[in-house]
Amino acid sequence: MRPPTARTAVTKQDIVEFAKAQGLDLVGVANIERFAGAPPRMHPADILPEARSVIVVARRIIRGNWRGIEEGTHWPNYTYFGYHGLLNSFFIPVGVYETACLIEDAGFEAVPYYPGVPEGQPPDPPLRPGAVAANVHLAIRIAGVAAGIGEMGWSKVFLTREFGPRVRLAAIITDMELEPDPLIEPGTLCDRCMVCVAGCQAAAIPHTREDKTVSVRIEDKTYEWGDVDMGRCTLGFHGGDPRVSPFLHKTLPGYEFDVTRQRVTEDAAYKLCWPLSHGTWRRTAEDPSGCLVEGHHQIIHWGGGAGAVSYAVEGSRGCMRSCFDRLERKGRTGQAFKGGRFIKRKRWLLPPRCGASCQEANGVDDCPGE
Repeated sequence: MRPPTARTAVTKQDIVEFAKAQGLDLVGVANIERFAGAPPRMHPADILPEARSVIVVARRIIRGNWRGIEEGTHWPNYTYFGYHGLLNSFFIPVGVYETACLIEDAGFEAVPYYPGVPEGQPPDPPLRPGAVAANVHLAIRIAGVAAGIGEMGWSKVFLTREFGPRVRLAAIITDMELEPDPLIEPGTLCDRCMVCVAGCQAAAIPHTREDKTVSVRIEDKTYEWGDVDMGRCTLGFHGGDPRVSPFLHKTLPGYEFDVTRQRVTEDAAYKLCWPLSHGTWRRTAEDPSGCLVEGHHQIIHWGGGAGAVSYAVEGSRGCMRSCFDRLERKGRTGQAFKGGRFIKRKRWLLPPRCGASCQEANGVDDCPGE
């Protein structure tokens, strides 16, 4: 519960301690100058022109949320507790909102920011002369780098000292002037070991030898990561890959699709996955539920809860699971587990042809011990 409204001085430390008391694990501050050079419709000042600071927060994804997918036995937990269901849509926003209220109780404007997707901005004209068009969205992971709570890993995931890639991010944009936190030195957390590349069954993450990179400069530091094929990434993550979706095998026996050979944009990949997973069809003896892919539909509506939109089928096999498994084994995360490494058994993969024998592709050891 927030303290009573009072126009009293609130310090940065007050904000950090209050935010953590709301369940937010990490809190960092970037001054507005660190966003110099941000593309149009991606700058915090396009939302709050008087912005002076951006507070970026993170809350952990519980490691156990992935256990069912890793073992190939249970899917809804990741979407429900670690993705769009409760973590993105409830656990984080409540803490962000309460912290924004604290700042406004002190007399400063605070914009609670729910991370959107800059790639989804429509090509519309501005609504006001001199302004950018609507649907401004920050690159929330780069904002996290600017706030000093982590850095970009090679696979484009956001890495933190405490949890590795096991975090979700949000932000508060405010006209309150706050001391920025120190930036993390590039390469502090990601040593480009390439286990993410080996673990990504969609072949979406380039190897360093391919020399495909993206970079951003913040103050005097340059952060660089792999230029991920977002079409393949989307196909894999959102249920377009038969090798990581037993639900496709059940619904579409005989269908064959090799994600690693696709050359599609991220938007085109969504056009394939979204209707297949959300869509319905006439009820027949073959499909009594009336869902195009019943298993995906159940993940969305059971795992995501009321009003759910986004969902996960593949569960970040390489970019997150392979990554935090290695970081933990190397003692490079603050949180450790008494039961040992996360990946305890040979990893499963199904054949790209639905209904084919599992023996054709199972038992892949793409993340061995070192």
